[in-house]
Amino acid sequence: MPDTTNLGLPLVQPAQSQKHITVNEALARLDALVLLRLQSTDVSQPPAAPVDGAAWGVPAAASGAWAGQSGRIAIFLNGGWEFVAPRRGWRAHVADRSCEAVWDGLAWLPGANAVSAGGAMTGFEILEADVPITAGTSVTSTVVIPANAVVIGVTARVVATIVGTLQAWRLGVAEDLARYGSGLGLGAGSFALGVGGTPTTIYTSTPVVLSATGGSFAAGTVRVAAHLLRIGPPR
Repeated sequence: MPDTTNLGLPLVQPAQSQKHITVNEALARLDALVLLRLQSTDVSQPPAAPVDGAAWGVPAAASGAWAGQSGRIAIFLNGGWEFVAPRRGWRAHVADRSCEAVWDGLAWLPGANAVSAGGAMTGFEILEADVPITAGTSVTSTVVIPANAVVIGVTARVVATIVGTLQAWRLGVAEDLARYGSGLGLGAGSFALGVGGTPTTIYTSTPVVLSATGGSFAAGTVRVAAHLLRIGPPR
């Protein structure tokens, strides 16, 4: 058996010379695959200057050195690419999405916590962004709750003091500006813990909105995070 069953690590053969080459290759693959961290699962062309040991999930129709390797994990090792086939149920952290993903046998499912045999998915996800405060009475953030998501809550932290004529601020959505908090503090470190009394399903894409009370915004920065439950149908 030239490779191990689960991780495809090369094995030292009887009477093999230069055993250290095989051992080092196995350790390098092990270093990349254990606590797996994929840089992306959407990039179809190999990066120009990858870091040794970095890994990507190769999507469909990949090109260049990844051509014909769709569905495999591409690991840059010792100046070249090595490819490993993931097993169903493998989990990875996807760096460019800042979430966990599960390989269901055909694709990486971002945010998945449970995956059925037919590919149905249930998963939790956090969407987070730093929102610069601009002059006015409200700011529409770049945190957009996607359609058909169940919102557990929205949280926030002031990372640069909010200034202006306002006395406090609210956190919510256009239809309910205080859904996730009101009377919120202006100083750096102030936070909102907007746990919904009942999880709310959003059926159309909806941005999180920050609004001033008792005056208007001038400047500041707030880090906003939407905590979601999402589902996906079977194939």
